[in-house]
Amino acid sequence: MEEREGMIDTHCHIDEEVFASDREEVIARQRAEGVEAMVVPGVNVASIETVMAVCRQHPGFCFPALGLHPEDVKENWEADLSTIEAAIRAHRDELVAIGEIGLDYYWDKTYKEPQKEVLRRQLRLARELDLPVILHNREATEDILHVVQEVQRDDVQCTKVLRGVFHCFNGSVETAKQILEMGFYLGIGGVLTFKNCKLGDTLAQLNTEYRAQSTDLISRLVLETDAPYMAPVPHRGERNESRFMAHVADKLAEVLQTSKETIIRSTNANAKQLFCIK
Repeated sequence: MEEREGMIDTHCHIDEEVFASDREEVIARQRAEGVEAMVVPGVNVASIETVMAVCRQHPGFCFPALGLHPEDVKENWEADLSTIEAAIRAHRDELVAIGEIGLDYYWDKTYKEPQKEVLRRQLRLARELDLPVILHNREATEDILHVVQEVQRDDVQCTKVLRGVFHCFNGSVETAKQILEMGFYLGIGGVLTFKNCKLGDTLAQLNTEYRAQSTDLISRLVLETDAPYMAPVPHRGERNESRFMAHVADKLAEVLQTSKETIIRSTNANAKQLFCIK
């Protein structure tokens, strides 16, 4: 009997305090229930230490990324960014990405301009160091697309291509097309399973258009959880875990009219290519 391929969670905050009391048990449970690997993004200065620690404790299973999250861009952002940039350079050979970075105008618009500058600088660093980025976008679509495109146009002589994933994608068909045309992936998580969510319709329409062009949307998707947040149905309201991606894979298979095994195999291949996971 052929062994089933494990799932890769491209966005899991397993280093966070909510896992402090049972982190090792949680990780063991993920391994036992079909998770092959997880990418662990940093969000601020404090998470440099926590991300690197958990990934060093679980080499080959937990893969680190570091970055300054837009919600952590406050009055001391310049000092924080300098510290994180130094850490990214110091740990370059261990990192699989720069992230979680991006723009977030949902809670507070006070630091809109600093957020854009922080994003711009981290994107440029990613391009310089040839690392992919993990992008967070909340109510800032126009600005984040503009900043990414701006950095992509920077120094056209540079041979290193800016690439990455739009984490927790839940946008329109038009936004998805712009992201895909820029060469980025869409991160698909628990929101796909939510009642009244339109993401399934968006992905189905995109898939139909892609197939008409003899291409396949699945080649531009990766699975994720954003654990401990955004747990999928039937686990809404619970602390999310990487193993719950199985429900996302089921729903995505339904939307794209293919098998769960094809979803896992294809999204894993995409994750391995994007993050250079072996």
